[in-house]
Parts: sequence; structure tokens; C-alpha cells
Amino acid sequence: MSEWFTVEKIDSQTFAISEYKHWEETHCYLLCGEESAVLIDTGLGVSNIREIVNSLTKLPVMVVTTHIHWDHIGGHKYFDNIAVHEKEKNWLSVRFPIPMQVVKDNLAKIPCNFPPEFDINAYQVFQGEPQKILHDGDLLDLGGRVIQVIHTPGHSPGHCCFYEQGRKYLYSGDLVYKGCLYAFYPTTDPQLFYQSVKQVQKFKIERIMPGHHELNIPVSLINTIEAGFAQLERNGQLKQGNGLFEFGEFQIQI
Repeated sequence: MSEWFTVEKIDSQTFAISEYKHWEETHCYLLCGEESAVLIDTGLGVSNIREIVNSLTKLPVMVVTTHIHWDHIGGHKYFDNIAVHEKEKNWLSVRFPIPMQVVKDNLAKIPCNFPPEFDINAYQVFQGEPQKILHDGDLLDLGGRVIQVIHTPGHSPGHCCFYEQGRKYLYSGDLVYKGCLYAFYPTTDPQLFYQSVKQVQKFKIERIMPGHHELNIPVSLINTIEAGFAQLERNGQLKQGNGLFEFGEFQIQI
């Protein structure tokens, strides 16, 4: 089995599957219920994440997508049951918004030891029809375990976080993590990003599962990020083209 991934057990039914060998340090999450499982995101697609999932569960698996960016949908090709938010359905099934060469340049931006079976020249961004369309407030019942969809646009139009009331887990995608938060692409919206951070503040959260970098981050980071956005708004700087702002544990690029 591939040594590209690192598997960390969050609890007896929850696993983080991470790609620490790449500069993006992406995290995907396998959530197992009594009847089915969901895999939140599938990472870069440079190695077969399905093999890892199969080693952890025999349950039927649906892939749910935080957002349709290349570093979160790379392994979608290994699955036949995929869910995306309605606002990004066409990014998956019609046209990905970033040119292929830009994706490859990002993939190889910082050298790393890709797995031997990986050929960057053959790398393609997954395209296909989703089997399920997600909407804000949808509930995904895995059997004894329910996951709520929260539409959190800003980083992308259809970005979603996933909340688990039973465990008070927030799977935050690219909304909350330690590192640089991106809202400078043409398809991003820094004002919506700010509103989405405020939206997740309303939930009772005991653990955040971020999309990138350090896995164990404090729940207080949500409030810290909200304060950073609030400061930029007060200063009239919360609009695209204003550059990179440093806040210690995180940065905001707009």
C-alpha cells in the first residue's frame, strides 16, 4: 500500500488521511457510521486514496466535497458516488476554472518525493457527473451518525463545511486552518469568506478538522480568524487586490 498517505485515528470511527509529503499538506477525513461512510475530500490524486479507505472500512463510501479545487478532488476518480454543492456542479462536470498548466505548476511548486507510480505529465483534474447535489442544511445520515452540510462560500462559491452535532466536530475545509487563507482568486469573495467564518462561530464546536497543514488546531482559531477579517473590514481593506496580511498563526491573502 502507498506510503504517500499518513493515517491518523481521530476516534474509533473517524480517520484523517493526510498528504504531509507535499507542501499543501492536505487532509481528507473518513467518517464511518453503522450503515455507510463518507470521505470528505480526496486530496491531490497522486496516489490511490481508495486503497487506504478500503483498508479502514468495508462500508459503502460516498465522497463529499468541501469545494472543487484540484487539491481536494484529485482522488475522486477512484469513487463512483460523489457529492458536491450545487454552485460547483459545473466545475466538476463541465469545466474546471483553472488552466491545467497552472494546476501542474502548483502541484510541483515545491519539490517533493512523489510516489514512484505518479507521472505529472499524465496528471489530469477529475471531471465527472456528481451523483448527489448538496445544499445548505442537508443532513447526511450514516446510521447512528449524522453530518450537516453548511454552505460557507468565500474561498469558492460552493465551499462547504461539515458539522457533526453528535461529536461537535467541524470539518472546515479551506475556511479555517493555520496557514494562508486565500480570497484573491477571481472566483473568491473576501466579504463572503468573512460572513462564512461568522456563520460557523454559531455552532458548538469542540474540535476542528482543517483542510490543510497542522491537524490539531485550537477551536479558538475561528474567533481569531474572524477578528482578522473584522480588522480588515474596519480598515476598508477587505477587497481583492489589497495583498497579503499577516496575523501570526494565519495569513489572509486578498
